[in-house]
Amino acid sequence: DKGHIHNHIIFNNVNMATGKCYQSNKRSYHQIRYQSDKLCKEYNLSVIDEYYERFKKKYKTNGNSWYENEQSKNGSSWKSKLQFDIDRMIAQSEDWAAFIQKMTELDYEIKYGKHIAFKQKGKARFTRAKTIGADYTEDRIKKRISETNIKKTFPVKKRVGSIIDIANNPKMQQSKGYEYWATKHNLKVASDTVLSMREKGFQSLTQLDNYIKKSADKRQSLQEKIKKLEKKIETLSMSMEQAHNVNKYRQVYQEYKKNPGDKDFAREHKAEILLYENALEALKKSYSKMPNSKQLFEKLEDLNQKKNTLIQEYSSAKSEMNELYQIRKNYEEYMGKERER
Repeated sequence: DKGHIHNHIIFNNVNMATGKCYQSNKRSYHQIRYQSDKLCKEYNLSVIDEYYERFKKKYKTNGNSWYENEQSKNGSSWKSKLQFDIDRMIAQSEDWAAFIQKMTELDYEIKYGKHIAFKQKGKARFTRAKTIGADYTEDRIKKRISETNIKKTFPVKKRVGSIIDIANNPKMQQSKGYEYWATKHNLKVASDTVLSMREKGFQSLTQLDNYIKKSADKRQSLQEKIKKLEKKIETLSMSMEQAHNVNKYRQVYQEYKKNPGDKDFAREHKAEILLYENALEALKKSYSKMPNSKQLFEKLEDLNQKKNTLIQEYSSAKSEMNELYQIRKNYEEYMGKERER
């Protein structure tokens, strides 16, 4: 009745001795599974490996590694950068108007219409937000802003804004109102920048630069640690596949070894025999004692937990770096221009 090999276990729903009905729960499910596995072993049928199944669901994907995704987010893709900026501004905006204002401050030109589109300074064409993902249409952005505000249970620390280049901004020639607003905005950002430097204990640009260098070294170190863990996870994942092949094709291989002269059997099961031999050889090179899927899965879980902890540390260090770079940039741009005057 199905397109795959399976079994049916039929039993009376009522216990003839006690008159009690069968209770379906986790415990009874495992009892039935145990009987099913026992029957499969008795008749030389394959038994589902629960740890390998859990491994397949959690680790066996065709996606990019964390490092590859991080490189994409770091700006190797224009669409990735737009997604990143929209996500950041959604988190910082109280409403749609504030979101538009913040995107404008990031040097984005916005085109309205059936589908909202963004173009950053230096880019030739607008990009429709809907083309970078379903979460970036105008309706979804508005909904995400509203959901973000509902979830806020404590005030978010305000980040330092960006200095607007008044001298080279064409909008200044077109609107005196904008010029007045930009001047006022720059004064506030400069004040916030100096205040942030003092709050963080920096008395000079030299101190700030030294701290930025240490933070950059720390972030690089975390990135290297994450890459090493990913390599170990990849190696363990290969071992899990090899252990699975050894268990899956063991009976075929044993039958082949019992009758080495059976050419028809060897020809029919050539692929399974090769998979078994290659997997067994690889495992013997890496392990003195043959590992089982439970041991391998538990090691994978441990490494993955360590990796997630490092990723959180990296994310925190990256946010701090971005803020420090913004403080440095603001100080240079505003104070530099003030000295020129």
